[in-house]
Amino acid sequence: MQHGGTSTRARRPLYSPAERLRRDASGWTLVQGLLAPLQFLVFLVSLVLVLRFLATGQGETAATLSIVVKTLTLYTIMVTGAIWEKAVFGQYLFAPAFWWEDAVSMLVIALHTAYLWALWTHTLSVTQLMVLALVAYATYVINAAQFIWKLRMARLDAANPSFATPIGALAK
Repeated sequence: MQHGGTSTRARRPLYSPAERLRRDASGWTLVQGLLAPLQFLVFLVSLVLVLRFLATGQGETAATLSIVVKTLTLYTIMVTGAIWEKAVFGQYLFAPAFWWEDAVSMLVIALHTAYLWALWTHTLSVTQLMVLALVAYATYVINAAQFIWKLRMARLDAANPSFATPIGALAK
């Protein structure tokens, strides 16, 4: 069925009523809500420093340090995100509602870890390291967009009366 040029086919809500209650009750939801914008800010600062280095050759130490900080921030949000996923969905990773986001997150982590390994072992030149960081950052942007889309879907679900939490579920 078409309505105003958009498809209105039925879809399953992102969270079941019980999952939504667990999400809202979990302290890990707040942790993720704080870490996600922090990680994005760290990413933006690092991106500027990496691009500055690639354009001018200046600021190698600052760019390198910023990539390491970005990677540590990524590891932190991934560990706490897995704990959040366990609290909400009952499994640490690859819950059906976030399967693709977790899959892309694994690629993001692999690329950031490859950067740290190459930095530690001196297997790439500084320029190659910076390019690897940019590839890791590009996958991070894709992954961040996935999570922003899921946040939007959750908000649309919350506004949809047919996805509302039954009153009886609140008493459990």
